Amino acid sequence: MKSFIRSLLFVAAATTAMPAVSADNGEIVVYSARKEHLIKPLFDAYTKKTGVEVKYVTDKAGPLLARLKAEGANTPADMLITVDAGNLWHAAERGVLAEVNSAALQSNVPAHLRDPNNRWFGLSVRARTVVYSTERVKPEELTSYEDLADPKWKGRLCLRTSKKVYNQSLVAMMMERLGKEKAEEVVKGWVANLAVPPFSNDTKTMKAVAAGQCDVAVVNTYYFGRLQKKEPDVKLALFWPNQNDRGVHVNVSGAGITKHAKNAKAATDLLVWLSSDEAQQMFAGLNMEYPANGSVKADPMVAAWGSFKGDEGNIAKAGELQAEAVMLMDRAGYR
Repeated sequence: MKSFIRSLLFVAAATTAMPAVSADNGEIVVYSARKEHLIKPLFDAYTKKTGVEVKYVTDKAGPLLARLKAEGANTPADMLITVDAGNLWHAAERGVLAEVNSAALQSNVPAHLRDPNNRWFGLSVRARTVVYSTERVKPEELTSYEDLADPKWKGRLCLRTSKKVYNQSLVAMMMERLGKEKAEEVVKGWVANLAVPPFSNDTKTMKAVAAGQCDVAVVNTYYFGRLQKKEPDVKLALFWPNQNDRGVHVNVSGAGITKHAKNAKAATDLLVWLSSDEAQQMFAGLNMEYPANGSVKADPMVAAWGSFKGDEGNIAKAGELQAEAVMLMDRAGYR
């Protein structure tokens, strides 16, 4: 009973903590877990191009999903934008996203970066890859995520906490590609090699490498880009693991049309535009990510990190296996 009451209180808090929003006829309402400075320029450009106004509410993925569930058919939201395929998968499975049949979206977004049932579509790509000290590690010493479990890295590895969905998705996809037993063996090896307890975010993790607390870490590429912008001379570099087999783990930020959208047609038009050549460079470039649309070039700073082969396993598995991944990490002692 106590857990049920806590759930009700969480939903109530989620629906009252955020500002109310409603759309006039013809306007689109977006709930976005992507921050305002990463979406407002796109919405402004779309309004200038089409005359269609876009209203939005920003918050973390969990509260936005709780709000959509609580509002049900009364939601003003036409579109949900969120980060990580695990969050997109949960939104689809909880019934708040509608199937969208669009030839343009299917053409613009590769199959492995969208929901098999067309309920969400990746709009930008980030790789969760290896960052290393250029002072203490040679790139030829690195090979794969699995190799970071080798005893040669004992006391030399840093990680972000397992509580972050980005790491849960990485481990989930390892389970899918390596099998659950092998994936658990790898995660146990990571834990054994940790130099210090896991950090709360990727930036702290990279700074620990730069400061000499450890030599290698696993981070999202755009966090590296942010640090590189602030500290151009930072003695760190990216390495693309698993180039001889499945490729680098990639994830997405993406969007779907809500099940109870009042302006579904206009919202779908916006979603198609966000996947188009015209919008993709801006969508990805604002956060130093890679465009999901393969015909669009990455921002020059991002492109300078070099090309890589990405894992083309369908990223929806990151959500499907997320709960098992969390249990696996817990068994392995990864906190």
